[in-house]
Amino acid sequence: MLDRIPFLIGLRYTRAKRRNHFISFISLTSMLGLTLGVAVLILVLSVMNGFDHELRTRVLGMVPHTRIEAQNGVNDWRALAEQMQKHDHVVGAAPYIEQQGMFSSRGQTQGAMIEGILPDAEEKVSIIGNHMVGGTLSSLQQGEWNVVLGSGLARNLGVALGDSVTLLVPEASITPGGVFPRLKRFTVSGIFQVGAQLDGNLAYTSLGDMKTLARQSGEAQGVRLKLDDLFQAHAVTRDIINSMPPGYRGIDWTYTQGNLFQAIQMEKRMIGLLLMVIVAVAAFNIVSTLVMVVTDKHADIAILRTLGATPGSIMGIFMVQGITIGIIGIVLGVLAGIGLALSIADIISWVESAFGIQFLDPSVYFISYLPSRLEFSDVLVVTGVALLLSFLSTLYPAWRAARVQPAEVLRYE
Repeated sequence: MLDRIPFLIGLRYTRAKRRNHFISFISLTSMLGLTLGVAVLILVLSVMNGFDHELRTRVLGMVPHTRIEAQNGVNDWRALAEQMQKHDHVVGAAPYIEQQGMFSSRGQTQGAMIEGILPDAEEKVSIIGNHMVGGTLSSLQQGEWNVVLGSGLARNLGVALGDSVTLLVPEASITPGGVFPRLKRFTVSGIFQVGAQLDGNLAYTSLGDMKTLARQSGEAQGVRLKLDDLFQAHAVTRDIINSMPPGYRGIDWTYTQGNLFQAIQMEKRMIGLLLMVIVAVAAFNIVSTLVMVVTDKHADIAILRTLGATPGSIMGIFMVQGITIGIIGIVLGVLAGIGLALSIADIISWVESAFGIQFLDPSVYFISYLPSRLEFSDVLVVTGVALLLSFLSTLYPAWRAARVQPAEVLRYE
């Protein structure tokens, strides 16, 4: 029964209406501070997880995990792909020819990266086929001079399915009449949209047509590979190049998108630490709350001590009170954070539609919407740290309460 006394009295102090309204206000502020800090921390970590996930699934779903190319082109890409697929981490291979150029249509021009591909093989290394909003990838057949544009690129050029665009490549053709830029007219046979920056600067055409336009020696420029673990890209690329004869080089995704991925990881850690300070400040507000409660309850403490309560029991009373305040604030914060994390994309979408604004410009950011991905491990870490800080905040006030001398207090009562 004695062991239950600190728990029962601590909960009673928490529920009781205080005569000192200022103490009640500080207690409520501490609770709301914890709620706000925990909710914001869970929400921000979920958004950063969303950016990380979108980078992996969308951007890195379009960008090859690694690519192996030869200086003078690949004469037999199928044999090369078969050799590379013997590696444990390689799950797909496809040929490509890459060329920078400028599209022009109706007085509008836009630079882009043009990829010459084989549609059937491309589906093994890219998610492009899953994000077609018009036409099909299979329309890219040699000799038909079709092109599949990103939605942003098509919008900037003002073209739709069936329209014609002119591609200018940065190489000149020498003719008897002089030196002329190399131009070719394409028909838009497809439009894709992945919701990323690639929508505005990427296009696909047939491997054979690009080979003719780029005057590529060999069947392809190189082979793009898809891996079962994209974080093994650097090691896999090194292993493959070491097994190849001279004249080959490997380029993995860390060279093109690695800085972006590292920036997201660093921002997640730094923002998490900064927001944890908010939780810490809210938790340590419990200190001021309990110090004032201890001062207000000196007479009660003295009476309990004269009735036989030990200093440990007195400490337990105020620790229970402080931890209860912390638990209520943390639980409310976790519930609010989970709710916001699951609905933030819809909320932002509604705000954009209602006010006609766009928070993420796809020409600046690698995606055009605010992603969110709630991870249970983040919720556990935030909850655990907040509970620890709340517990530590109760120690000093509880220790001061245990040092109250009954004789000194009751002398003036």
